[in-house]
Amino acid sequence: MGQHIIDAHAHLWLHVDTVVNGSPIHPLEPNRSRSLFFGEERQMLPPYMTDGQNTAERFLSNMDYAQVSAAVITQEFIDGLQNTYLEQVQRQYPNRFFCFGMPASLPKSAERPATAAAPNVLGGLAAEAQSLIDRGFRGIKVPAARLPQQFLNDEMLQMLRMMEQKNVILGIELMDGDTQVCQMEEVIQECPRLKIAIGHFGMVTRPGWLSQIRLARHENVFIESGGITWLFNDEFYPFPSAIRAIREAADEVGWQKLMWGSDYPRTITAITYRMSFDFVTKSKEMTDDEKRLFLCDNAKQFFGFGELKEIPYIKNMSE
Repeated sequence: MGQHIIDAHAHLWLHVDTVVNGSPIHPLEPNRSRSLFFGEERQMLPPYMTDGQNTAERFLSNMDYAQVSAAVITQEFIDGLQNTYLEQVQRQYPNRFFCFGMPASLPKSAERPATAAAPNVLGGLAAEAQSLIDRGFRGIKVPAARLPQQFLNDEMLQMLRMMEQKNVILGIELMDGDTQVCQMEEVIQECPRLKIAIGHFGMVTRPGWLSQIRLARHENVFIESGGITWLFNDEFYPFPSAIRAIREAADEVGWQKLMWGSDYPRTITAITYRMSFDFVTKSKEMTDDEKRLFLCDNAKQFFGFGELKEIPYIKNMSE
């Protein structure tokens, strides 16, 4: 197609060793591309990444090979907290990556009483987010799907209002269906200028997914498709049902509200990085203009990327 591509949902880490809901997640020896994941052995990384490191340099090699100009790096509890590494990545590669910070206190923030903050004084969660912003992060991640169902409290709202004032983007994934949609409607009502990116395409293969997509009818809410190839993995490449779902979402909110995301690197244990988007570029059910919006232009505008790197096509040895 001869166009730029931006990945709106990917992950990076130097090392994963964490506990989520009481279950450890850590690399297994000797093949450290596999991990103990909620009590099961899982292929967390492509098998050639034997040191367990999912670094920016390895991702940039994949991006350059696939001609992807830039990427948004999100965070998740199962990655372990990666603020220190991602701060370094953001400084080192400012034109290639937009990195989300994630407050360490999030896993318990919705379970405790809201803190009483004096006027113009930030409470614990908001103060932690402010510290991340001061370190250069322009987005804050809230994995609400792994928080208690009722994740919204006064302390969370204080953080979101602060983010709205500072033009900091909220990245969020929700529980399946409409479980947390009413809370998101409240967030949007309280913080109408807050830019929100809803991940995992609303958990598209789960009942009620369109309730999350419809949140993008609000001006500053966008949807990104990180994990869509995982969600349609049973069908596998070229994911025709995923194409139909993307079109259905566009009918609900418009093509200008949807962004492509890969969910790298876990998704490329099953497919190549290029395959995670070329099922879109090769689709005959989308116009070139629709593909351009979905694969680049919407994310470029939403995340504020500047001039994008021109990446030439390099022939394979097998060609």
